[in-house]
Amino acid sequence: MKADLHVHTMFSLDGKTTMEQLVETAKERGIGCIAVTDHNEFKAFELLKDNKDVIIIPAEEVSSKEGHIVALGIDRLIPRGRSIQETIDLIHEAGGYAIAAHPYRWWSGLGEKNTLSYPFDGIEARNGRSIPSANVKSEALAKRIGKPITAGSDAHVPKHIGEGYIEIPDTVTTWQEAVDAIMSGNVKESDSESRHMKGTLHYGFKSIFEWIFRGFKKM
Repeated sequence: MKADLHVHTMFSLDGKTTMEQLVETAKERGIGCIAVTDHNEFKAFELLKDNKDVIIIPAEEVSSKEGHIVALGIDRLIPRGRSIQETIDLIHEAGGYAIAAHPYRWWSGLGEKNTLSYPFDGIEARNGRSIPSANVKSEALAKRIGKPITAGSDAHVPKHIGEGYIEIPDTVTTWQEAVDAIMSGNVKESDSESRHMKGTLHYGFKSIFEWIFRGFKKM
């Protein structure tokens, strides 16, 4: 089963995907499991959890002071703007796992030093919005320190859903089973797509402009 573990919806400030579009696009592309990782929001899960077509993992992309952290399998909203360690602790208190998101993305990633210095539960090894070299470094880092690997499209609009994923066992029927498979390493890596230079430059300029507009605060 294909599992895209990093997808945004209209509840992210920069997301446009509706609940209906998320489910329909996932069905069309053979994605059986999605982690909805809206920026500092946790509204989508309640609206999506009872759909009969796609397993939805409750999640969030949390803006810590030093960079983005994916909270996987949580039961509540994790507040933004805390230190890395405090964010990890809050994720664990919410029953979830702390994943270092796209660690080598310079404007929102944690960086290698922070990723190594704190007790993350896993590392996002492949991200559909990262350049190939960043994904290669992320995957190598995860394997070097023996952490579980996740992957996702980082889709903010429907057309990008499924451009990054891992494969979990087809026997998985609940989000809890999906998370257990991911964290136990019972997954198969895919040839997830990466963002190439033209897209990277466009995305980079857009992100920097939005960062300035926000008063130099992370998303």
